[in-house]
Amino acid sequence: MPDYHPSFLKPLIPKIGSANATERLRASIGALIGILVTGFVTQYALGSSAAVPLLIAPMGASSVLLFAVPASPLAQPWSVLGGNLIASIAGVTAALWIEDPFIASAVAVGAAIALMMACKCIHPPSGAVALTAVLGGPAVHAAGYGFVLWPVGVNTILLLLTAFIYNNFTGRRYPHKPVAAPNVHATGDVPPSARVGLTQADLTAVLEEHNQLFDVNPEDIAGLVREAELKAYRRRSSEITCDDIMSRDIIGVAPSTTLKQAHDLLRAHHIKALPVTAEDATVLGIVTQTDLLDKAAWGASGPRISNGHRLRKAIGMEKAPQGTVADIMTVEVRSVRPETPIADIVPLMADGGLHHMPVVDADNKLVGLVTQSDLIAGLFQGLKK
Repeated sequence: MPDYHPSFLKPLIPKIGSANATERLRASIGALIGILVTGFVTQYALGSSAAVPLLIAPMGASSVLLFAVPASPLAQPWSVLGGNLIASIAGVTAALWIEDPFIASAVAVGAAIALMMACKCIHPPSGAVALTAVLGGPAVHAAGYGFVLWPVGVNTILLLLTAFIYNNFTGRRYPHKPVAAPNVHATGDVPPSARVGLTQADLTAVLEEHNQLFDVNPEDIAGLVREAELKAYRRRSSEITCDDIMSRDIIGVAPSTTLKQAHDLLRAHHIKALPVTAEDATVLGIVTQTDLLDKAAWGASGPRISNGHRLRKAIGMEKAPQGTVADIMTVEVRSVRPETPIADIVPLMADGGLHHMPVVDADNKLVGLVTQSDLIAGLFQGLKK
């Protein structure tokens, strides 16, 4: 987006990530819906003649965080609910015990911040909640600690529920949780890409040295750094593609190949996977050693379809197995194009659990196969360059 700000203002403008028009519209509509739902439901519950305000101003500030930056630690459910409730209690207490409104306001906001930091529920709009409890007028003062429940508690819960539904419906995970690469081996190890370079321990140590709060999840920082490192590597190694490293003389099979024939091919060529193709080389699936181990039973005559796999096919109303690779092959195959840079497949093979990736042309016809060994060789060549 072009920068239209005068040059003398640029030092004052924070450098934050930009959002496209769709995201800006999504956030704006979300806040609109959130405030409408909160206001109307509160009015329905209390009635239009309620003595306390039906909708308090700090909810507008909370909606900015909940819908515009739902990934912020300041916008998470405990931050919003805990912060607003703690601040309202601090504000009501200050108003009851201190007559001077300015001193009461200062004490309320200061106490709210101290308590929120201690309880790990920092939420900036809660400072305004504390002020509202002190300066809200006779109706708020008459409510006493009831102000914590009505309207602060009800407003906050309604806004949170709306944010939960709307953000997840529009593709923003809420409550926010950094997406970690799945551990396909079901062990306690971190993904391979997270074992070298910047670690979570390094990041935590640096943040502790700074001794201040940053409005971003440390795990998000680590993830962003790894993505940036991958982009930088992709830029440096873009000249090495799958076409450069793939195996071209591929041992493949047809869907009608028997399990024993497939097993014999794997042993004879010392390979671990066989692409399954149609007569015109269109990729239909892939059969691996794991498929043979998991879905076949072994006897003196070789592998056959296991009873468990037969039962699963029967329950799924699938075609009766015939003892061929079509019965056990993996159909949802992740493939790449010859021009794909090898940097693009690093996360798929390092963290995604893939060991073999068919290389296909524009018509999904098999032209090669990339294995982890091929990738290692390509990465080594890139380092030498």
